[in-house]
Amino acid sequence: MTWVNWSRNTATFLVGLSSFLPVAHAQQLDEAIFGGGCFWCMEETFEKIRGVKSVDSGYTGGRTPSPTYEQVSQGNTGHVEVVRVQYDPRQVSYNTLLKAFWTNIDPTVENRQFCDVGAQYRSAIYYLNSEQHQQAKRSKEELQGTGKFKKIYTTIEAAQPFYVAEEYHQDFYRKNPLRYQYYKTTCGRENRLNEVWGYKPK
Repeated sequence: MTWVNWSRNTATFLVGLSSFLPVAHAQQLDEAIFGGGCFWCMEETFEKIRGVKSVDSGYTGGRTPSPTYEQVSQGNTGHVEVVRVQYDPRQVSYNTLLKAFWTNIDPTVENRQFCDVGAQYRSAIYYLNSEQHQQAKRSKEELQGTGKFKKIYTTIEAAQPFYVAEEYHQDFYRKNPLRYQYYKTTCGRENRLNEVWGYKPK
């Protein structure tokens, strides 16, 4: 067999072999949207969870297209400060995200979270499909069933258009650690979470 023929036969063999080798599939990520008051704090909460690939601060649930932070802060657009969580369902479940959500909010108050007052800071779960809807409802019912809370004001709503917040809001806790810690402390967020859930967030 000549060198040329051997090379051709080898190339043909390798091409045929490739059809039996496993193919690397693109990573399939799911999304979840939560409103838990100031999105800076919720961003930190979810980014620390293994399996979460990205968290974006933004706005949803309102009437004004592409709202700005100033517009939302005035409370006239109907939007809520939220985070959009992209996660790998093979590494972390939606139920795990729900548990992280509940234990980082105060579900006993309406149209506010901690020192931030207004409907734009209300707590809410926005489901993107029927499975998320059922799991979210079940988690709320189970929490209500514990008898720990007289009433839970957190709403469960169908997802609406999500608008990414301004760049300076993204990863605020990383970019501005001193300002962020000052905000959390003066807002009383950690102290209130300790009162509600019996633990102090790290």
